[in-house]
Amino acid sequence: MENVKSCSLAELENMEQETYQLLDIRSMEAFDHGHLKDALNIPANELIERKDELQTEKKIIVYCQSGVISTDQAELLSGFGFDACSLEGGYDKWLLNHFQETARNADIEKSIRKKFHKSIFSKFTKAINEYQLVREGDKIAVCISGGKDSMLMAKCFQELKLHNKFDFEVKFVVMDPGYSPENRKVIEDNAKSLHIPITIFETDIFDSVYHVENSPCYLCARMRRGHLYHFAQQLGCNKIALGHHYDDVIETILMGMLYGAQVQTMMPKLHSTNFEGMELIRPLYLVREDDIKAWRDYNGLHFIQCACKFTDTCTTCNNEENRSKRVEIKELIKNLKKVNPFVESNIFRSVENVNIDTVVGYKQHGIRHNFLEGYDDNPGYVPEAEKAAAETEQEKEGK
Repeated sequence: MENVKSCSLAELENMEQETYQLLDIRSMEAFDHGHLKDALNIPANELIERKDELQTEKKIIVYCQSGVISTDQAELLSGFGFDACSLEGGYDKWLLNHFQETARNADIEKSIRKKFHKSIFSKFTKAINEYQLVREGDKIAVCISGGKDSMLMAKCFQELKLHNKFDFEVKFVVMDPGYSPENRKVIEDNAKSLHIPITIFETDIFDSVYHVENSPCYLCARMRRGHLYHFAQQLGCNKIALGHHYDDVIETILMGMLYGAQVQTMMPKLHSTNFEGMELIRPLYLVREDDIKAWRDYNGLHFIQCACKFTDTCTTCNNEENRSKRVEIKELIKNLKKVNPFVESNIFRSVENVNIDTVVGYKQHGIRHNFLEGYDDNPGYVPEAEKAAAETEQEKEGK
């Protein structure tokens, strides 16, 4: 009889779950004490008489306590026509590997609780409280793209659930819009190592926008959000959570002013216009990107930057004009900060302190308004900006 091949833990992790069946040949007592998920327990001394319980169309991966007995039993099954192999190191090796992964995840979670509590978790909870992002009875679809921001958001939600001051539910959702196999595996592996129980659903968005010439990224983003809302509703959720952070907010403000001729911001939460009863929330709204990077690097984590399979070939995504606008805004903020260290917070707060009395025009609920509408209603009123301007003129005249 030919020697039976062995199967390593790494090989097992890379196999599609529906292609194999795990067979635990230890005693029932040992099996009850702990076993691999979804494993079938048939003690070695009962294997011949119970071999009909095995699925002949699948590879049978046999394991014992240390990987010794399972080699003989896998060879026995091969003699009966099964495609069988022995798991290297058995349950002991798997358990040791599991403990190492658990310890690493515990350290990552501890870093959020300790080292990065002030810079990340306290700001996460502040946004939730200040903007009323999470309420009792909510069921939230935490949307994971695979990048550093959404992965951190998922870990923060797990930490928040531990405190559980009020009852709410979370579902960790990954939409596959057509990722390359390599990018999808990175997302799945990171979720597994971080102990984030993700639910993946597939769409064909990338294929749908591949031949779109004008603003394919904008169309892709809108389609992705629509699919996320729809899937979240199917799960019974009333909210989706996205991983936009503080820096995204201030860059959006400046992008709108300098390139869109408008004053607007990225809101901490929004009602969906197309999915009744659904809301979008941004729990990382007050968290700085540099702090997210520091958390990532401190824990030695590696995430994808852009999971779009066309990133390297899409001329629209990668043209110099689109890149330079984003870089230009970042550089502008960086240079302004050299002169004024508070420039970032000032940009952020500027949209919290809008004085309608000093705005020539604005839109509300889709309706455009002009300062002339109420101009004659209060003729004695002098806006604060005008008072400041008058004081400046007086100072100049006095010199």
